[in-house]
Amino acid sequence: MGFTIGISRGIRDIRSGSRRRGRASDATTVAEYTGLWGWDVLPGARAAAGACSCGRPDCRAPGAHPLDFAPRIPAGAPLDEVTETWAGFPGASAMLPVGTAFDVLEVAEPAGRHALARLERMGLPVGPVTATPDGRAQFLVAPGAAAALPRLLYRMGWDDPAALDLRGLGPGTHITAPPFDRSGLGPVRWLRSPALDSATRPPQARLILGTLAYVAHRSRA
Repeated sequence: MGFTIGISRGIRDIRSGSRRRGRASDATTVAEYTGLWGWDVLPGARAAAGACSCGRPDCRAPGAHPLDFAPRIPAGAPLDEVTETWAGFPGASAMLPVGTAFDVLEVAEPAGRHALARLERMGLPVGPVTATPDGRAQFLVAPGAAAALPRLLYRMGWDDPAALDLRGLGPGTHITAPPFDRSGLGPVRWLRSPALDSATRPPQARLILGTLAYVAHRSRA
């Protein structure tokens, strides 16, 4: 992959929760996503006072979707390419398309934190995990998980994903990349930061799904 910034600096910046925000730092962060982690990025809308920068008064997801007219910045794009593209979308958030490099399993944040701790204690493979400002934890897993989720849960004895407050996000959906703002509610954060192995080869959903479902069930009970 064509990463050109310096890996140690990239890891430090992308994981820092107190980074200085600005157009240049936004472009640097996006270049870290494309160059270091190998993910596509799209410029996304921002929200303020409930209004979306896309301009549609009937927007269903203010500040939580890609801009329709914005180009996809491909995995491997270096800093100069990212900077040139990002300059055309000042103030944009960074959106990660789901379904190509990863799918997402999403639960309530308290359940996600508990499940993450259990998974790490058991030594099970865990990929990157985000926390959204509206209280959701998003586990990045191998592509195909969203489509297979009902079947996997049924095999594990869970026949109603809605009752678990556990859902899968697959192709056609997007998540907001940390540390960008989502829906005007605040920044998305890492609960577990990306690593080179887990970003390029996220775990199969079946390896973590049993723990996620169990903890989600106990949390709702």
